Amino acid sequence: MITAMTYSAFLLAALLAPGQPVERTVILKHLEKMRATEKGMMNVAPAEGQYLYDLVKKLNAKRVLEIGTSNGYSGIWFAMALRETGGKLITLDIDEGRRSLALRNFKTTGFDDIVDSRLGDALKILPTLQGPFEVVFVDAWKPDYKKYLDFTLPMVPSGGVIVAHNVDSHPQEMAEFLEAIKSSAQLKTEWVKVGSAGMSVSWKK
Repeated sequence: MITAMTYSAFLLAALLAPGQPVERTVILKHLEKMRATEKGMMNVAPAEGQYLYDLVKKLNAKRVLEIGTSNGYSGIWFAMALRETGGKLITLDIDEGRRSLALRNFKTTGFDDIVDSRLGDALKILPTLQGPFEVVFVDAWKPDYKKYLDFTLPMVPSGGVIVAHNVDSHPQEMAEFLEAIKSSAQLKTEWVKVGSAGMSVSWKK
């Protein structure tokens, strides 16, 4: 298991590394501002954002699907990596206010050309999407996690991954999902705790 302590130390070292590009520094400052001023958005922790960034880079992912945009915090971490891999992010949210805020944050950080933000019920949008998505990130309505899994698993290629947030903080609300990823013959799941909420990382065989 990857621990919060080791990954936070890695994150701090990365941010303080000499020769850090100005663009990345500006983006990280904006992410800090988002956490400080845009309250109640249930964002991933900074170390979790860095983990997602590294995951996209590790897979050289070209297409990422995010279920639950909120204010765009995790989407910006994905977009930073996707700019380097030449990929795109599709992100879904049902709340118009959060989505409008996310659009402003994507534009401010210069990622509006990389992010395809869609407003609506994910359970209605997902059937209209076509894979492949090398990375799927689920951070939305917890009782629907199993439904999100059922829709997205066929869209993930072998070697791709489905990541779910809040598996430690809200396990009762997603019990069916947790049982499914543990028992699925198509998935190999590990548990990553680089923030207090916890993430499941399910690799498709």
